Amino acid sequence: MSAEVDAGGRAEVGVGGGADGDLYGLLKAFEGRAAVVDGVGKDPVNEPMIRHWCEAMGDGAAAYRGPGAIAPPTMLQAWTMGGLSGHADHTGRSAAYDELLALLDGAGYTSVVATDCEQEYVRDLRPGDRITFDALIESVSERKTTKLGTGYFVTTRMDVRAEGERAGTHRFRILKYAPAAGRREAGGREVRSRRPRPVVNRDNAGFWDGVARHKLLIQRCEGCGTLRFPWLPGCGGCGSPEWDTLEASGAGTVFSYVVMHHPPFPAFDPPYAVGLIELAEGVRMVSNVVGVPYDKVRIGMPVRLEFLSVDGELELPVFRPVENGGGGEG
Repeated sequence: MSAEVDAGGRAEVGVGGGADGDLYGLLKAFEGRAAVVDGVGKDPVNEPMIRHWCEAMGDGAAAYRGPGAIAPPTMLQAWTMGGLSGHADHTGRSAAYDELLALLDGAGYTSVVATDCEQEYVRDLRPGDRITFDALIESVSERKTTKLGTGYFVTTRMDVRAEGERAGTHRFRILKYAPAAGRREAGGREVRSRRPRPVVNRDNAGFWDGVARHKLLIQRCEGCGTLRFPWLPGCGGCGSPEWDTLEASGAGTVFSYVVMHHPPFPAFDPPYAVGLIELAEGVRMVSNVVGVPYDKVRIGMPVRLEFLSVDGELELPVFRPVENGGGGEG
């Protein structure tokens, strides 16, 4: 790989077989460069958006309406987003971030996946607050090898202000990577990659033990009786750490869904439907909708729990449309 950097710090890259160390030096030069300067939120903090957010999260949101209302802290980034139409040029977005991604694309790291985010909250956001923000490229990692492939972690930091006062910080991290090549048997036939395994820890081990026995277990607070999913160490309503479980009936409906087209992860064959399933018990969970073409999945579709055996050793809860209930077999 050869590269030239102009006076503005932009890199022009030619792929020619050079070392990745040269690429890393170019990537590091982007650290500290602005991605957005004096960005402006498209809308002030407002109660309708707060209501939509809380309903999507399954929260009654009484505390977020009326006099003294505040926005849920985890909405911090929502007020900075441009939506489908994006931000106008006057928001101050720079070309640096696009240049960084183009540099990685040109070097063959063409796939991207969001890995994690971190938020710090400093000030309550209240209806009527005008939001402004700045963003910068905070760090680019050395080249890393993951199960998805080899690439670079890119972290951006956004500083959010409300009425000119610092409101919080949002860090967002992605992995730009070249997908790992599938293994091949003798004769050249590609071996399908194993499906990624769930992270099992002390807080959710009981759930996965239940799945292994073909039982979908929901936590129930022993303090206030509130059901919760996913599994958590304590109740979000009353704070009690005491809980037991009940077994879900398996009945549910599609509350919302997305169709995954890109990127093509190993062990997955896009396009496929991922649903937010509202169980008959009232909690919601994310799972695959199977047994019907992806473009036939609909909100409100009745579904039924079943368990899918993956790689001969992993059981996963999935949902199949109920016959004559708006879905049918695919």
